[in-house]
Parts: sequence; C-alpha cells; structure tokens
Amino acid sequence: MIQTQEIARYQAFGLNIMSEYFLPELKNVKGSEEIMDITIEIGELHSLWEEKAKPTKYFVIEENQCLFKIPEVAIYLIQEGKRIIVSPYENASEDIIRLYILGTCMGAILMQRKILPLHGSAVEIDGKAYAIVGDSGAGKSTLASAFLNKGFKLLSDDVIPVILTENHQPIVIPAYPQQKLWLESLNEFGMNSENYRPIIDRETKFAIPVSAQFSSVSMPLAGIFELIKSDDEEISIRSIQKLESLHTVFNHTYRNFILKGSGLMEWHFRMTAQMINKIRVYQVCRPQSKFTANSLTDLLLTTLKVGEKVHD
Repeated sequence: MIQTQEIARYQAFGLNIMSEYFLPELKNVKGSEEIMDITIEIGELHSLWEEKAKPTKYFVIEENQCLFKIPEVAIYLIQEGKRIIVSPYENASEDIIRLYILGTCMGAILMQRKILPLHGSAVEIDGKAYAIVGDSGAGKSTLASAFLNKGFKLLSDDVIPVILTENHQPIVIPAYPQQKLWLESLNEFGMNSENYRPIIDRETKFAIPVSAQFSSVSMPLAGIFELIKSDDEEISIRSIQKLESLHTVFNHTYRNFILKGSGLMEWHFRMTAQMINKIRVYQVCRPQSKFTANSLTDLLLTTLKVGEKVHD
C-alpha cells in the first residue's frame, strides 16, 4: 500500500517540494511558507498510459512532459519541471516507488528546469565540488564514501544537479543526505549492514544516512572523475581533453535518453561546452579484482594538488 500523509514540505536539489507522498530521505521543512517549486501528487495515470504508450515501450517523452511505467510498481508523469504525478500499482513496494521519485523523476524534473543532472556522486574538497561519474557498478558511491571517511563531505549521491552562473561557472547544488552502498563496500569499510535499511526488499544495496557528513551549501564544480573498472592490476589516471570531455559529460548525464525527445539536445551541448572550459576532467581506471577506494582517494587528492599548482 502506498503511504499517504498530510501534505508535507521538503527541500532537496535546491528546490522546495510539496508532496502527498512520504519522503523520509529528504529534509522536512515543517511550516515553511516558501513558494513551492515542485508538487508530488498521487493520481490516476493508467488511461493516459493506454492512450500514449506503444507496445514494449516504457517511456513516452515529449517537450516538457515525461511519462514512464515501471511494471508492478507505478506509472509516473513529470510535467514542465514543476509537477510529478505517481499512479502506483496495487501492493507495490513503497521503497521502490520512492526510489523512482527521487531518481528518474527528479532527473527529468531537473532537465525540464534546465538544470544538468550528472549520474554519480559529488564530494566537497577544499570548498570545491568534484563529481565522480561512471557506469553502474563502477564504484562511484564507494569512492565517495572513502572521501567521507577522510573527513570530506557529500553533496549528492546518484543525481548531481549542476547549474551555470552568468560567467559560465558550473555550480553543484546539494541533493539530500543519503548514500547507497553495496554490501561488499559496507564490509570493506567495517560497517554492519544490520544498522541500515536495504534500498529494496531482499536487495544487498543499503541506504546510508550521512547527515553529519553532508554539505548543504552549493559549491563551484572544479572537476569530474570518470571511474572505470579495468582488468589491469594497477590504478591509472589520465586527463581528458575538451572534445572528449563533451562525450564524457553526455555519457554520464542522468537518463540522457530523455534529452532528445524533450528537445533539450541543443541546450545540453551548449551548457556542457561552456562548462568544460571551467573544469578539469579525468578518467580513472581501477582494478575490478580488488578493493581500491582508499588508494584512489589518495591518488585523486595528490592529482588535484599537482593540478592546481600547474593550473596556477
């Protein structure tokens, strides 16, 4: 059963959110009189899905509107960067419903609002934001957690919102104070999985609250690390040049397949072209045969110090 509640107000992704659906991961702002940027409603979308959808397709993407279905979970509608409607299936898991609200729905909302959503984790290092991007299973959240263990703070996990200032400086907006870590990573960090809630029932990925290690202040984006698993036994790192950086940013834009149908390809290219002139982009290859997150943090911190001296 979907868990309804008295309408609540939250803050996340730099936005004020009013929701009919319980979102315990987000910061609750009880009694807030702020103007709401987004509303999340429970509604009926099955007839709209039957009208719009094509067989074997799970997404219907139009300008300012994204409709998608997750079988046995819910149908979702995202409109004009302002509204999310959720139509749950009977007996659907609340955790899974919420997973798509805070993931795919928010990614689509950000795009509709002309906010770039990168897929990865962002950490604060010396007053600047660094994004760790990569394919699923690359170890993005694990590497971010290793940074947190060294005293740095998290800005976002999974969806990283990026905006540009008037002088084209990219800024990372904090999302919400939670990480998602696989059981193997918890074990490597000496964390007991019994202390955390699985993301999905019977899943071995866990929700890790990090309120004490979360930065709620927007930061200039100074760099992007693309994390790749390798068959090599040693860690390697290389600088990615500007033209290749465009492909890197596109490849690791959250749910980038939404861009074309939404008419946002030109906006995305223009924004990323402006953005990469202000940041450094690196590709980091890590051995998939062993745990390297702690060694990677040392290498990346050393690289940043060297890079800053050269840059200056």
